[in-house]
Amino acid sequence: MKRILVTGGAGFIGSHLCERLLKEDNEVICIDNYFTGAKKNIVHLLDHKYFEVTRHDVTMPFFAEVDEIYNLACPASPIHYQYNPIKTVKTSVMGAINMLGLAKRTKAKILQASTSEVYGDPTVHPQHESYWGNVNPIGIRACYDEGKRCAETLFMDYHVQNKVNIKIARIFNTYGPRMHPNDGRVVSNFIVQALNNQDITIYGDGTQTRSFQYVDDLIEGFLRLMDTNDDFTGPVNIGNPKEFTIMNLANKIIEMTGSKSKITYKPLPEDDPIQRKPDIGLARKMLNNWEPGITLEQGLVKTIDYFQKTL
Repeated sequence: MKRILVTGGAGFIGSHLCERLLKEDNEVICIDNYFTGAKKNIVHLLDHKYFEVTRHDVTMPFFAEVDEIYNLACPASPIHYQYNPIKTVKTSVMGAINMLGLAKRTKAKILQASTSEVYGDPTVHPQHESYWGNVNPIGIRACYDEGKRCAETLFMDYHVQNKVNIKIARIFNTYGPRMHPNDGRVVSNFIVQALNNQDITIYGDGTQTRSFQYVDDLIEGFLRLMDTNDDFTGPVNIGNPKEFTIMNLANKIIEMTGSKSKITYKPLPEDDPIQRKPDIGLARKMLNNWEPGITLEQGLVKTIDYFQKTL
């Protein structure tokens, strides 16, 4: 039995990870400051004898004896990370420093939940790990994009200088149950608007593309990455390479919910990427033939059902 620390463990992705780790017979320590995480996401785990949760902010040091660390703490939606951009940078950078320091002291293996946002508005399509990105360092999204890029730098430097055993996962658009209904991300936005028969808001003309990954596929990728040979650090893309236009997603959700919603258009936000699609060749090679197994339709059925029950 491993003792595993999950930062941001009460969040959308973190709660699914905690659940999976407990099913794999691990002891799990969850820490979260509940800025975007919620106790309701983990309330069903509180009676588990090998699960504990602590209210804690990763910008402050944390002390525990652990074997592995999954560093997920950071608001991931534009609405939340732009609310306090300085705090967002601190969470990515100071959080990485504090968790890497803990990993160094305990000799724990540590995984950084990075993001496809490190590629910015990409000029290469699809995006592969050797692409350095096209990021505006002073734009409204920079607090998140550059914070995550700096965290990757810190992880590699701790690995080279201090021999810390690291893994870096670059997460592409992920959706599923326990998404925050007001987080501003496209899947949750469209589902909530459709279920309420409100106008569905598309920013831009709807031809921009995204690749949508169901949360269970991401968690499987995390666990396989953590189990890879210590010589493999990543970064590695974990996402679904099937590409959809935003217009296609909106129409699909209207159809699946039986909504009376109409589509309206607003200007595209600053620095919003036009295309986003992962090259997952490295993941297939290094993560034991990992690739997403849940189609967009299958994932949307589960996600719509969740929102129908919670709204």
